[in-house]
This record gives sequence, structure tokens and C-alpha cells, in this order.
Amino acid sequence: MWQEVQNLIKTSGNRVKADSSLLEQLLEPDFAYEFAIPVYMDNGKIKVFKGFRVQHNNWKGPYKGGIRFHTGVNLDEVKMLSGLMTLKNSLVDLPFGGAKGGVVVDPHTLSERELELLSRGYVDKVYNFIGPDKDVPAPDVNTNPKILGWMQDEYERITQKKEFSAFTGKPIEFGGSYGREEATGFGGVVVLKALIDQLDLFKNKDKISIAVQGYGNVGYYFAKFAVDEGFKVVSVADSRGYIYVEQGIDPVATLNCKREKGSVAGCYCVGSVCDLKFGKNITAEEFFSLDVDVLVPAALENAINESNMQNIKAKIIVEMANSALTKSALDYLTSNGKIIVPGILANSGGVIGSYFEWVQGRSGYWWSKDKVLTGIEEKLVKAVSYTAEYMLKSNLSLVESCYDLAVKNLIRARKSFR
Repeated sequence: MWQEVQNLIKTSGNRVKADSSLLEQLLEPDFAYEFAIPVYMDNGKIKVFKGFRVQHNNWKGPYKGGIRFHTGVNLDEVKMLSGLMTLKNSLVDLPFGGAKGGVVVDPHTLSERELELLSRGYVDKVYNFIGPDKDVPAPDVNTNPKILGWMQDEYERITQKKEFSAFTGKPIEFGGSYGREEATGFGGVVVLKALIDQLDLFKNKDKISIAVQGYGNVGYYFAKFAVDEGFKVVSVADSRGYIYVEQGIDPVATLNCKREKGSVAGCYCVGSVCDLKFGKNITAEEFFSLDVDVLVPAALENAINESNMQNIKAKIIVEMANSALTKSALDYLTSNGKIIVPGILANSGGVIGSYFEWVQGRSGYWWSKDKVLTGIEEKLVKAVSYTAEYMLKSNLSLVESCYDLAVKNLIRARKSFR
């Protein structure tokens, strides 16, 4: 996965005629840390978990990136994600570099006490090389505001300083920001709307149908804001099931149903009523074959791959999960006229929200939710506008255009203080 990102950086760098010595520096992370986190488990024994933090590049500002808790975490994946964070922050013009972290664990198997000790143990290993002006972690897969609150508290306990900007994605009472929870999903819808307008993609915009894979925080808020904008979300999925509702789901009722049942399977919710007559369960194969206008992978990497790429009918694919498409799927779908909105643009609302939280923490002044979401929208509409303009002028794909502009911005930043 990291090699694929390296190849994307190298290809874009060559295309924009980047200084070869500077481009070479983008092909390896600045630092890659691997460490053991011992935790006293509820059974009285010590269990050691493997942790990572990769700091890819800081030419534009402090390293920035989330921490994920997942059994699939490995160094190659964390390197890849840190590189994507560098490119994402560059593309949407944030004063951040890129980083990522993770722990090899299934957090659902831990008690709350064990989860807290693991979260604090992670900070015990990394506190020396993170901080508001060095590296600012945030939530990612299977981490949330509560976990980031523990991390923030542990960082302040060790450093003996109150640092509201050491972490982002925290609870409001720990210096978090209103609107941060919704930011990623909200931003994805802003990007989709702006692209449809910029490229004049649909004649009847009120009839656009959407399928969302992943119904956690990102997928739910994408579905909610999409429906608020008049789009029709006809299918959603989580790790336990896929549903199809031809009339379009009620996102809020579907989330409530999922919380009650533990899965979206059976949650055929229309207008706040959930009833079997509205829809049906479908398979993963059927989901990726749906005749919808927009497909939104919002779960984990490589969801769209060689096994399902030939069945996809959607005109637009919005990568709300990082690297949701394999390289072969990306090439195949692009060559078949599909518009792929890469994660470095599609899901950047989250890191823009984190940037605003960082700014608020440093100033000691917190904004309203409306101000945060308005700020995210302004930044994303601007990013879509200049990316679409570059794409049309250069006759490149949207993915190629995003990477070209990200690399160009990084090289320009480095040259400005070289």
C-alpha cells in the first residue's frame, strides 16, 4: 500500500516537473516509530500491544493524522496513511504535514478499563515527539472522542501543561470543537455537490441516488447531509449487513435502528418508520452492482477491488475511506469513464474540522457549530473549484489532478523557506 502511494507521488512529481531532490524526500517518511504498549488486563496479566506512529512530512506545518485501533494495523499501512495525510493537507491548503498512528488490537474485545489503559499507554510512548507544534493526533478507525479525551488527559499529566491543541477530535469538555463529529461526512457531501455543479454532471439533481458502504460516524453523517440536500440514499451497509430501500432511507431512523439491533440489517426506515415492506437485505455483491448514481465506500481500505470493480454501475465513486479502491480498480474504473473522488479530497472535511479545533484551542476561543461547518464548506468549495479547473485544463482524471496539485503545493512550500 505504501509503495502505491510512493508511485502516485513520483508520477505526479514527474508530471508537474518537481525538483527531483525535493521529490525524493517525499518518497520516505521523516520518522517511523514502532513500540510495545504493556497493559495490565482485567485478569491480572500483562498483555503487550504493538503500536506505531509515522511522521511523513512537515514542510507545511506540524505533522497531523489520526490513530486507529484495528487488528489489521501494520507499518506499511501506517506509512501509506501518513503519506496520504501529507497530500490531503497540502491539497486543501492547511498548515499541517502528514502523520498516522495505530495499535494492533480489536478494541471491542477490551473492557473500558483496558481500553483506557491502552489509550494512555500509547501516549506514554509518543509524548516526546507529539504536541501542538510538533505532531497533532486525532481519531481514526475505532477511536473516538472518549479515547482522545483519555489521550489528551495523559499528555497533560505527563507534560504538566494544559494543551488544548495537543489532540483534536476530543470531547467538547476537553477543548473539542462543535461540528468536528459531523465534519468528515458533511465535507464529503459538500465535495460531491460542488463537483456536480462544477462539472454539470446530472440534469435532474433531485433524483440522484446514492449507496453508502459503512454506517459508522462518516457514513451516517454523509447519508444524513446527503438526504438533507435532496439526494436519495437507497442503500447503506455496515460490517454485518447490506440493505436496500428503493424509496430512500431515513438516515436518523436507520441509525437508531442500528443501535437497537446492532446492525443495519433489517432497518428499512422511511420517514422515521422502520418496516420490512420498505426494503430488503442484499449481499455485498448486489450492493456493489446497484444501479445508483453515486457509490460511497466509507469503511476500510480496498473495498473496491478486482472482485467487484466490473459490476459497478455508479457514475461517481466518493472515497470517504482512505484508499477505498485498489490501484487496479482505480485504473479500470477511470478507463471506463467513472469519476473517482479520491480520499485526499473527499474526506478532507475531517482534517479541516481538526484544523479549526487546533486553532480554537490555541486561541482559547471556541466557535459555534455553524461557523465551523461554514468554514469547512468554504475551504472545500475552493479546493474543488481549483481542482476541477486544473482537471479540465490538463485533460487529466480527477485523481491525477488532486495528486498533482498536492505535490505542487508541497514543493512550493518547501522552496519558500529552503
